[in-house]
Amino acid sequence: MSVKVRIPTPLQRLTEGKQEVEANAGTVISIIGDLDTRYPGIAERISEGGKIRRFVNIYVNEEDIRFLKAEESVLKDGDELSIVPAIAGGCF
Repeated sequence: MSVKVRIPTPLQRLTEGKQEVEANAGTVISIIGDLDTRYPGIAERISEGGKIRRFVNIYVNEEDIRFLKAEESVLKDGDELSIVPAIAGGCF
């Protein structure tokens, strides 16, 4: 078994159009590295210097990793990781 990773629409061009992919269990940052070996370029859009970019939100089983152990949050087999780009906007 492995971890299910949900890919946002802007990054699906890197995952051959897939909305969900699988990765080996581990820390959030190791999963991103694992994805980058199969889908080159994905890591640089999500992370920089071993840290998640601040405009990208990552959820483990619907829990924001900022309230867990951030990039060092550990996922086990059967967990889900969701990558969600931050959205800004408003009305003046």
